[in-house]
Parts: sequence; structure tokens; C-alpha cells
Amino acid sequence: MKARFFDLLQEVERDREQGTGSNKNSHILIIDGLNTFIRVFSAVPALNDDGMHIGGVTGFLRSVASAIRQHKPTRCIIVFDGKGGSTRRKSLYPNYKANRAVKTKFNRYEEFASLQDEQQSMKQQFGRMIEYLQTLPITTMAIDQIEADDAIAYIANEIFTEPDNRVTIVSTDRDFLQLVNERITVWSPVKKIMYTPAVMREEFGLDSKNYLLYRALTGDKSDNIPGINGVGLKTMLKQFPIMTENAEVSVESFVEYAETVDKKYKIHETVAQNKELIELNYRLMQLKNVDIGGNIKMLIMNLVNEEINKMDVLSFKRMFMEDKMYTVIKDLDNWISSAFNPLNTYRNL
Repeated sequence: MKARFFDLLQEVERDREQGTGSNKNSHILIIDGLNTFIRVFSAVPALNDDGMHIGGVTGFLRSVASAIRQHKPTRCIIVFDGKGGSTRRKSLYPNYKANRAVKTKFNRYEEFASLQDEQQSMKQQFGRMIEYLQTLPITTMAIDQIEADDAIAYIANEIFTEPDNRVTIVSTDRDFLQLVNERITVWSPVKKIMYTPAVMREEFGLDSKNYLLYRALTGDKSDNIPGINGVGLKTMLKQFPIMTENAEVSVESFVEYAETVDKKYKIHETVAQNKELIELNYRLMQLKNVDIGGNIKMLIMNLVNEEINKMDVLSFKRMFMEDKMYTVIKDLDNWISSAFNPLNTYRNL
């Protein structure tokens, strides 16, 4: 393992001397933390030797390690929702995410005694997962009163802005697709698709710069944001050809087109009558210019610029043995080395 580490270090240093190598901010992998944790907790029925459910912890760690091995970043940042969620969005629309209350069990592991038992397990595993992350060469953050979406968008779109700063966002949240450009890509771990500008046009028939407007029209049921009835992707592209052009289309231009188009259809009348709803949805969903305070932006900047944790293998292994996770993660030394040693090497470059 030491030989592999030193080989990697020598390779990185050699590339730097030749002017072709990377520094820690060359390729930033940003993971939507809560999005990932809830997804794996719901899907992974893993148990330890004591019969306790550990799918949330092991699923999360394995997902992070897999993403690192697959995308080979020079650093990894994991962002969680802060306490209270987005106060700005709730002030704009009080019913924002009002349908998120958990009323039924959703984990396929059937041995939880009750919904309360499942929620307690989720809480305990989440806390333990944070302890594991503190032993890894990873930056983690959660900012009160804002969602992970805003922090991730600010980091990707406004902090790492140099041409040689490449960013990969890992999330199933489709709102991030509005950020896709030549420098920012979005990996969907469920669809196994890397969204680039070319993929956006192939899948949706429009540029990523107009994806936000499309989302504002269709809404988001998961966040309790209503869309406009009868407005689907195919109909929109057919009746609003301006959406297929390379230029970014504003809400005003879109509604004006609906009001002045020569041959009108019902969709044009519906759009013209719902300008206020489209504008509200656009403000709720937009991540291109995040509406967060200067003090919060400074806090995010400081967290990004903090020294990255050094890999603490002994503490990780101690917790790993305490939690009896060896039934799920085999060959721990190789698993740690292959995923986290490269990040540990880049942390000070």
C-alpha cells in the first residue's frame, strides 16, 4: 500500500514539474449529501453481525468511494442541507416542500418495529456517517437556513470559475442540470448518465441554459411546486421553437412569444395566463445566481478554503470494527487505498 502511495505521489509531482499535472482544485467532485444518504438508506438492507441495519452508513460510504474511483477527482466536497432548509424559498412560497412529511416506512428492510424505529435508525446512522467522514480527506459542510442545492451551485458556479477548474456534481436532483456547461457536469447515480451540454441537447432537445425555464413550466411535484397543466416537453418544443435555439430564453420573452405568435394553440393561451406562476417557479428553482446572503457566501468560501482533513486510517478502522461492518465492506485496506489515498495525496497540492 505504501509503494502505491509513493508511486502516486511521484507521478503527481512529475506531472506538476512538466506543467501538465493537477492541483487539488483541478477536478472537484461535489456530492449532494442528503440526496445520497436517503437514496441508499432506502435501498440498502445491509445488516452487521448483530443484525442491526447499517445500510445508510455503508451504502453512503460505498457510494462516495465508488464515485471517487469512477470520476477520479482531485478533491471531494460533500454538502448537506442546513437546519431549517431554505427560508428564502419558504418566504416566497409557504407550501414549498409541504408534502415532505414522512408518514410511511420506505426502507425495504422489513424488520424495523415501527416508523419511529426506522427514523431513529436513520438518525443514528446519519450521525455515525458524519463521524466516518471526519476521518477522510474530504470537505463536508451544512449551512443553516439554506439547502445543499444553493451551496453546491455557489461552489460550482461562483467559486471554482477558472477554466482549469472542472466540476462534477453527483445527485439525482434534476435542478442541477441547469448548471451544465463546458466546465460543470452532473452525474446521475441512478440513471448512470453524465450530463454534458451535448447530452442535455440529446435528451431534452434544448440547451442547459433553457432547462430552468422548462422546469419552471412543468413544476416539481417532489418539492410541491405546481406546474402548468398541459405543458409537456414535446408540446413545448413543438409550439415554442425558440426553446430549441442556442440563445437563453427569458420568462418575459417566452410569455411574449405566447402572446404574439401568429397561429395560437391552447398552450399559448395557458402560458400567457400563467406568467406569475412561471416567474415564481423560476425564482424558486433557479441556481444560476443563488440568492443567499454575503455572510453565507463568505462562510462557504471559508469552508472550501479550509485545510482538508488528513486521512486517519486508524480511526476509520476502529469505528469500522466497532460497527462490525466487515460483512458488507470486504478487503478494507484495498477499499480505502483505491478510493481515498489519491485525495489524501492531492490535499496539499
